[in-house]
Amino acid sequence: MNDLYDRPVNIRFEHLLQVISSKSFLEMQGLNNEIPFFIFPYMPPEQNQISEMSQLLIKRLASEGIIILEINIYDLTITLLKEQGVWESILENETSLTKKELMEDLQSSLNSEHHLVPAITERIETESFDILFLTGIGEVFPYIRSHNILNSLQSIAKTFPTIMWFPGKYSYTLEGGSSLDLFDHLHDDKYYRAFNILEYQLE
Repeated sequence: MNDLYDRPVNIRFEHLLQVISSKSFLEMQGLNNEIPFFIFPYMPPEQNQISEMSQLLIKRLASEGIIILEINIYDLTITLLKEQGVWESILENETSLTKKELMEDLQSSLNSEHHLVPAITERIETESFDILFLTGIGEVFPYIRSHNILNSLQSIAKTFPTIMWFPGKYSYTLEGGSSLDLFDHLHDDKYYRAFNILEYQLE
């Protein structure tokens, strides 16, 4: 893990601002034909600070003419459930359902291929922006998995950088390869096609 992971929030903010506003990042240089997916891992207890930081970053970048499209996956799931007319039913039945039953209901209504990704795609295709921020990842676990979102977006999000704000670690070992470890201990799954933005070095 890069040393920046443990550094104060303001240090990481300056790193992100410098990287994201750079010409090389915006033009997706040096990726060797890899998909422009980046992970910003952070310590889960910092959630409130990081949320404030992301909003400040969006404003600072906008002042430099760099437009961010933020899609909060948690907010999007609630919108989708309401559009399907099942939100109130889920709230009413939540206490009477087992965790397995609740997860099956949510996963059915929020299937990545049929519901979630089409909704994200619609936002991407109808809005003008330079960089995509994906937030609200921790709030939708375990019925939506971060690696599934990235896998599903591979064919769509290729012409602009995408940054997933991830409450945990994006780690690499020789034995296990790359993995997204939500909340620093829940092993989500292997995902190889993203870069740790804390390790991004400007030329």
